[in-house]
Amino acid sequence: MFEDISIGDQLPELVKHPDNRQLVMYAGASQDFVAIHYDLSVAKEAGHSNVIIHGALKSAWLAELVTGWIGSEGRLLELDVSYRAIDFPGDKATCIGKIIDTRNEDGVGLVEIEIGLRNFEGTISTSGRALVSLPTRSGI
Repeated sequence: MFEDISIGDQLPELVKHPDNRQLVMYAGASQDFVAIHYDLSVAKEAGHSNVIIHGALKSAWLAELVTGWIGSEGRLLELDVSYRAIDFPGDKATCIGKIIDTRNEDGVGLVEIEIGLRNFEGTISTSGRALVSLPTRSGI
């Protein structure tokens, strides 16, 4: 419920352990067959040590973090992300979120969340924000 949250609250972390199989599955589902995501020689030609994780897959993980937290009664209204660094399969990726604003507009509980994907080094490789609505006790 909207009334149960406060600015500064942390969302439960969502940890991902991506591997090459997941990248192939995502490529098939999204129809994103850019070779840098599955062909090691192409990735190395681009200066990387490994194939790279799709940016949109990282966005999907962050959306999963938020929608898992709001549950079936909440609504994801906005999701904005910015890719700051490249992530690789085989490295742990942790989705994090923190409440940065709450407001009640005409009986609708709006919550703004700062979100990020933290790589195994502790760097935020993908940052962003989400706006969600949560049910209020008054239900007006």
